[in-house]
Amino acid sequence: MLPDPFAATTRGITEPDPVRPALRAAGPLVEVAAPAGGSAWIVTDEELAREVLADPRIAKDPALAPESWDRAGLEQTAAEQPSLTTLDGPDHANLRRAHAPLLSAKRIQAQSGRIHEIARELLMDLGEEPVDLMDGFSTRFPLMVLLDLLGIPLDLVDAAADACRRMSGPEPDAQGKAIAAIAGLAAAGLTPDRHGLAAELRDRVPPGTTEDDLRYHLFGLIFAGQLTTDASIGFLVARLLNGDKASEDDLVRETLRDHPPAPFTLWRFTTEELDLAGARLPARAPVLVDIQGINTDPGRRPGPDLAFGAGPHFCVGAQLAQLELRAAATILRTDFPKARLAVPYAGLRQTFLGGIRGTRLTSLPVLLHG
Repeated sequence: MLPDPFAATTRGITEPDPVRPALRAAGPLVEVAAPAGGSAWIVTDEELAREVLADPRIAKDPALAPESWDRAGLEQTAAEQPSLTTLDGPDHANLRRAHAPLLSAKRIQAQSGRIHEIARELLMDLGEEPVDLMDGFSTRFPLMVLLDLLGIPLDLVDAAADACRRMSGPEPDAQGKAIAAIAGLAAAGLTPDRHGLAAELRDRVPPGTTEDDLRYHLFGLIFAGQLTTDASIGFLVARLLNGDKASEDDLVRETLRDHPPAPFTLWRFTTEELDLAGARLPARAPVLVDIQGINTDPGRRPGPDLAFGAGPHFCVGAQLAQLELRAAATILRTDFPKARLAVPYAGLRQTFLGGIRGTRLTSLPVLLHG
């Protein structure tokens, strides 16, 4: 019997994950019980995954979710709230064209010095040692970078961090309130005196984009950008301070391969009945790609992994996330050469939050000055 791939779990950082090998052993496409009820299908084969991620018949619009699902955990539909994560086809391509140049490799690399400076200042400002980098650094660092790039005042970082934490809170409407809070503070980057990427995005979005839509797009950049880097920072720093001598680029690549920002893709749904890997899937069938399982498959051939997805929805912020991780590694090595873990590496714990959410270290106590 398969272990539940959506159950929240906590285990040691060196303990093997029992879910990924079990899913791979079950075949290239595995039918499982979905958290919201009914069946879902998980893709475990890389070739099939890349086909699925490029197939227009398997779409992201939550309007296509099974009618029996409780929609509380899903985004609004594309008709209700157009966004990079709900639109498909030409509408998605148009919106992506507005975002992509702002986060291109060239634009992001031009911000390298500033991003390293933010990492340095945050680490130097941490309090009495040992410091928990999962509390004082991993969340705040990507948020400060994003606010700085977007032209949003940095004194709003605490409010942004609080809202990001409340996104997965248990109270009713926690997600809606957190989205409204982040979208509200994002508006500070749109005032006439601000000249960051938020203002640039306002001038690039497709005609007909409302002010509320624009704020939601900025929410998406802030929340996804924080989520993409937060958990990965913990695993990267733990690996580095455990004595990994790999170059910064290799360290980032290996960390993202083994601990991608999300273990699964966001939900996708079939727009019609279709055959996939020998199975007949009904219309509105929920489909996921097991990014972590594919990346860590011992039999996988060398080449680009799926840490940031593939196809039309490849993560638009991938360049920024990788630069942030390289900056964290570089600053720790150059400015804090005596830094070490305050507990044995094997004593670190990782928590999978459940559903399609990611895995992060429960804490990362570090002595920055040895």
